[in-house]
Amino acid sequence: MRTINLGLSGLQAPVIAVGCMRINGIDKSEAEGFVKAALDLGANFFDHADVYGGGTCESIFAEAIGMNSAVREKIFLQTKCGIRPGVAFDFSKAHILASVDGSLRRLKTDYIDVLLLHRPDILVEPEEVAEAFGILHSSGKVRHFGVSNQNPMQIRLLRKFVKQPIIANQLQLSITNANMLSQGLHVNMTDDGAVNRDGSILDYCRLEDITIQPWSPFQYGFFEGVFLGNEKFPQLNAKIDEIAKKYSVSATAIAMAWLLRHPAAFQPVTGTMNKGRLADCVKAAEITLTKEEWYEIYLAAGNILP
Repeated sequence: MRTINLGLSGLQAPVIAVGCMRINGIDKSEAEGFVKAALDLGANFFDHADVYGGGTCESIFAEAIGMNSAVREKIFLQTKCGIRPGVAFDFSKAHILASVDGSLRRLKTDYIDVLLLHRPDILVEPEEVAEAFGILHSSGKVRHFGVSNQNPMQIRLLRKFVKQPIIANQLQLSITNANMLSQGLHVNMTDDGAVNRDGSILDYCRLEDITIQPWSPFQYGFFEGVFLGNEKFPQLNAKIDEIAKKYSVSATAIAMAWLLRHPAAFQPVTGTMNKGRLADCVKAAEITLTKEEWYEIYLAAGNILP
């Protein structure tokens, strides 16, 4: 599969990341088959979080892939920490260190390629984050670091204290959740599209060489459902189907190709546990939509050119 530079890490990572949040929803044989299919497709960058399935997703994945030293060197593992469900978002030194140790045990590995802070902690003490990152990096437990769902000022605050580069920022982004992109078209306007809801995080990440990892690339709203094949989006689906027919691929591939067309070099995170749909996502890496096709899809989603 086509690869990208992941931030300033020096890692050449697949342009598609395989999200493992739902791997606890399939049985053992299905999990083994899915992971094997991903590897056969060249999709060897796997995204986890300590809270996915209460930790079970990491354990199931390690069993499914048959984790050992030989396997480990052929894959990239990314996980996230910082959420204590129903309690708090916690970026304390103690919680970060304990979370990483838990993920290492469940994933049956002695190092994580990328650790992301999972959603902002309002009470963050960046000095503690820096201490935790320093310990994890010097011990070899974590090689690279990033964040999730953070705006430019939150990242800048961390970077004031953290010595390691912030290489990735995982953010919600799809054709129907594209305010991050559309606000750039509405500069100096008075309409709703001009509202800057994220501090120009797209431009900031591009300027600072931070890779944006779009999550829920096929969802609309906040986990309200997928837009593909959804009767709520007739014009969008008609346009996607039209372009899919031109390229002889699925609608899934075109929706993913729409994200990959952006020059920021996104690394979208899939959420499917279906081998066929994962293959469609990977196929998108071979497609480069024209500028006109990209905007046709953008407009069909209900966006405007002011």
